[in-house]
Amino acid sequence: MVMSKDNLRGFALALSSSFFIGSSFVIKKIGLRKAALSGVRAGSGGYSYLIEPLWWLGMITMIVGEIANFAAYAFAPAILVTPLGALSIIVSAVLAHFILGEKLHIFGILGCVLCVVGSTTIVLHAPKERNIESVKEVWHLATEPGFLIYSCVAAVLVLVLIIRFVPRYGQKHMVIYIGICSLMGSLTVMSVKAVGIALKLSFSGMNQFIYVQTWFFSAVVIICCLVQLNYLNKEWDSQNATQIVTELCGFVTILSGTFLLHKTKDMGNDSPNTETAVLTESELQNQ
Repeated sequence: MVMSKDNLRGFALALSSSFFIGSSFVIKKIGLRKAALSGVRAGSGGYSYLIEPLWWLGMITMIVGEIANFAAYAFAPAILVTPLGALSIIVSAVLAHFILGEKLHIFGILGCVLCVVGSTTIVLHAPKERNIESVKEVWHLATEPGFLIYSCVAAVLVLVLIIRFVPRYGQKHMVIYIGICSLMGSLTVMSVKAVGIALKLSFSGMNQFIYVQTWFFSAVVIICCLVQLNYLNKEWDSQNATQIVTELCGFVTILSGTFLLHKTKDMGNDSPNTETAVLTESELQNQ
């Protein structure tokens, strides 16, 4: 697969983003531990981490990573940038193993490897993404019935998880917090893509911030990021990196396996179909 210059820039930005974000998780985890000694834990609904310098250092590191990720969407298609985000999980798991003393067992290591393989497979075999050149074009796609239905379903599921499941099961099952962050993240991707394109075009002389759609997408990004940040802190405070990386990598492995099964299900039928076509043509000529 030959990459254009823009795709290479996006690829490099996405990789650097994964390293910054992965490192930030560990720094914030240390900050959360220190904050828990002097106040209510984040996992129990406390916000004492907001006055902890180490947590803010982790936040700054994450912001740098998110800016790099944000810029990557402006240069490269989402199908290339998004799977590379899985590398941040691996970076955080490895650093947590050495710095936080959270042992990464053999299945966690296997999960990391499969996560890389799955992400690479998705990138290499993903369908070609449509080139989008304006914020209005993104708005047109975002207001199509299919995506509007998905957005409403995702928003309802997030509200149900927050209102019904977080108070009861949030402390015991991290999949609740992961579900909230993942659903909000799926809505964030399109908005980040739109804002990234707006910035890229504005810097080239075509101001996109005169359109109300740009500000709408910016608001969606801010709201989604704040919600994700809140529940991500609760998740990291109540679980260790080994548990998180095992569950996430397991999900990616299942997703990758499903993708491969769908992609290769007709590969074995190519030759028989060709032979049948040749035989049919020969029979017609004989007749």
